[in-house]
Amino acid sequence: MNRPATANDLDTLLHRLDPQASLAQRHIWLIDMLAWIRGDASSPQAAVERVQQLFDAVEARPEVYERLRAWWRTFGRTVDLTALLAEHGVPVRGAFLGELNERWRRKILPGTPETTDASELMRLVMPKDSDAAWIQQLDIHLLKRIGKLTPTELIDGLPRWQHDILDAITFCASQVVATGFSAELRNGMDETGRESEPFHHLMPDLDALREEVVREPRNPEALQAAFVAFRDRLDGCRAAAMSVYTHLDENGVSVGLVFKLRQLRARLVRIRDLLDCLLSEQHQRTVAQLVARLVMAGGERNSIRQLISDNSSLLAAKLAERNAEVGEHYITRDRSEYRGMLLSAAGGGFITGFTVLLKFGWLALGLTAFWTGFGVGVLYALSFIVIQFTHATLATKQPAMTAPAMAAKLKDLESAGAIESFVDEVANLVRSQVAAVLGNVLLVAPTALLLYMLLDRVFGIQAIDEHHAHETLDSLGLFGTLVPMAAATGVVLFASSLIAGWAENYFVLHRLDSAIRYNPRITARLGAARAQRWASFLRTHISGLAANISLGMMMGLVPVFFDFFGVPLQTPHVTLSTGQIAVAAEALGAGILTSSLLWWSVASIPVLGLLNVGVSFYCAFRLALRAHNVSGVDRARIRAAIRARLRKRPMSFLLPR
Repeated sequence: MNRPATANDLDTLLHRLDPQASLAQRHIWLIDMLAWIRGDASSPQAAVERVQQLFDAVEARPEVYERLRAWWRTFGRTVDLTALLAEHGVPVRGAFLGELNERWRRKILPGTPETTDASELMRLVMPKDSDAAWIQQLDIHLLKRIGKLTPTELIDGLPRWQHDILDAITFCASQVVATGFSAELRNGMDETGRESEPFHHLMPDLDALREEVVREPRNPEALQAAFVAFRDRLDGCRAAAMSVYTHLDENGVSVGLVFKLRQLRARLVRIRDLLDCLLSEQHQRTVAQLVARLVMAGGERNSIRQLISDNSSLLAAKLAERNAEVGEHYITRDRSEYRGMLLSAAGGGFITGFTVLLKFGWLALGLTAFWTGFGVGVLYALSFIVIQFTHATLATKQPAMTAPAMAAKLKDLESAGAIESFVDEVANLVRSQVAAVLGNVLLVAPTALLLYMLLDRVFGIQAIDEHHAHETLDSLGLFGTLVPMAAATGVVLFASSLIAGWAENYFVLHRLDSAIRYNPRITARLGAARAQRWASFLRTHISGLAANISLGMMMGLVPVFFDFFGVPLQTPHVTLSTGQIAVAAEALGAGILTSSLLWWSVASIPVLGLLNVGVSFYCAFRLALRAHNVSGVDRARIRAAIRARLRKRPMSFLLPR
């Protein structure tokens, strides 16, 4: 914490004030002066009182006052204030990745006061958001005293500060026009936005406004008319740009385009703020408010998390919306749907039984770690794809899809009976998950056992020896690292759902189905009819293929990646692990039935299922809450309603009515 400011500190600072000092020393003095005013940043009113104390001391000493005016004149001539007014707090890089890299650079590399970039200097002079609070509390009398320091020189008939503001407006407007003329924005605008051509007329309207501002004597009515015309044109630009969001909603979300839209909106808001400063009758107050907003905006612009959140929220909402639509199909609500889930999950368990034996066969080849993990990943991916196209179910893939569907229902909890309806959905969801896990587990074990015995007793092929069987049971024991590994698998399951949503969004955004259907080179190779079938097939299944392939490859290669860094991470999956335990027990013979090694492995199965499902659901649910902007949920009421349902009808969470 900074030590309390004292009068002696102020005397020392005023003694150091030197308008002839070097650039760096002048700026260091400014940094120290603002630090003195800020104090410990605990009280904005105390900072205001120190500003008052500063001007009382300066005005009492004419020589010091003249030195301060000279210092300020030198500062205004050597520092580019236009860049500060136009760019500070506004993303200035042309693309999302460029802005991300710029923010990383500013966080890692120290800034220097030896700069003529006022925006860079302001990050050193006012690094704390708390500075905005005391600036906003400056009264009009004190602001006028500060304003008297402003140089009286004229540029093109205007005071320097008005000239700088006009230049900043021109700079922002030119950037707005350049963005509005970009092809991706124009292609996304609605017909009204394109036909009204607001970006074509923005600069001519600004020129007309500038002419009225510099005109001597001013014509108030003409100035007001020019201001209204320019303001309406800004509104037209904003409306045209916002229409692009409708295009994104229908045709896929581009993070780069969202970045440009947010950048455009920030510049339009900055122009409005600058216009208020230029034309306000109490310009001291509006300038102070602008400076406070610049301080706040500068803090936000330094945030990497804020950048990612702002520009990916629309994509997250799109992914959550897609997963919610898919997730509705995984929630059973009556006996017929419940039986269907059990049968579908049994089919998934049957297919996974084959996967278990094929995995043991691949491991028996004794390849290097990478090729072992790669082969296992390919095997898993193919197995999951077979499950997809046979309309079977793998239990642990459901939570990432059902969570957004549940989050979407939290939006409407104010209506009568909404809480009870939501608890019904919770019961339906839990019951569906239990049915899926049971269907998988109850069939994967006998399937894997039958296949193992068939290979061993008919073909004489032993899929796993005793040493590796012991290793398998030991790695799947309830104690040790199983719990964090099972949770890590839940994260992998959630990540695969994100990849699925991103792949579908990318496919739609770039209109790849249309390209496959009509591209001359593709139709020449495949034929029109086959190209049509391929386009329809991929449009329907691209999400599932991306989810299954990414999940399989991550389950195979993530352990290899972590093992490279000496971290023994595995990705135990409840269905696959159940089949592995069954095969390992059969390979070790009847004697293993008396060993605790087997039973601790069996005891891990429900824990695996709970963590695989729970962690994946939690991650997807949190993402969906943010994407749907669900806030203020009365969690206490929901928890009480769920507890009441558990007391009154506990079996509703396991069996349908």
